[in-house]
Amino acid sequence: MTIQHHPDDDLLLAHTAGRLALGPAVLVATHLEGCAQCRERARLLEAVGGALIDDLPPETLAPEALARTLAAIDAPPKAPPPRPVAGRHPALPPGMAWPRALRRANASPWRWLGPGMRWSRVTLPGDPKANVFLLRIGAGKQLPVHTHSDCELTQVLYGTFHDGRALFGPGDFDEADGSFHHQPTVQAGGDCICLASVEGKVLFQGALARMLGSLVGM
Repeated sequence: MTIQHHPDDDLLLAHTAGRLALGPAVLVATHLEGCAQCRERARLLEAVGGALIDDLPPETLAPEALARTLAAIDAPPKAPPPRPVAGRHPALPPGMAWPRALRRANASPWRWLGPGMRWSRVTLPGDPKANVFLLRIGAGKQLPVHTHSDCELTQVLYGTFHDGRALFGPGDFDEADGSFHHQPTVQAGGDCICLASVEGKVLFQGALARMLGSLVGM
């Protein structure tokens, strides 16, 4: 399936400039792994940003800048950092690869969320408090109707869902906020696995849905 849904240019620009928090940055990086179109757009945005920096007026260095640079050159070499340890992740369907952007992240085993629905907490080593998780929803199942207090980024890793606006398949990216309500429904043919980063809260309709969402941190 061809990727149909991509991060917008504002999000890509924030990512290339290093302005995103780690949770959203991991979502965008995961999308870039599989999307040549967005990798090219990101390279273009980096080039534009570099050109804009070149046009800025020069800044005067601090008086001690040269001394600090020479001291750093003369300093004894630091011990090499420990080799990164590969993170753990839950069992995945055959043919599904674990994203490289999550290679050092730990993800819990699949946990029950509801009939045909499971979730996994993803812990990022650079920001353990980042609200990132995996959802694995069975064919024909749907999340409750909800909206958002802030921003939710979703990257489809496996399978397909429709949320009333559009069909999202492997590689597709979605950014949702409080401007609309939706209800993702997994299509026939198998499970759908998505990586999500939530800032703020997911606002579910119904007390039971809100209770289940609180278990995940949604």
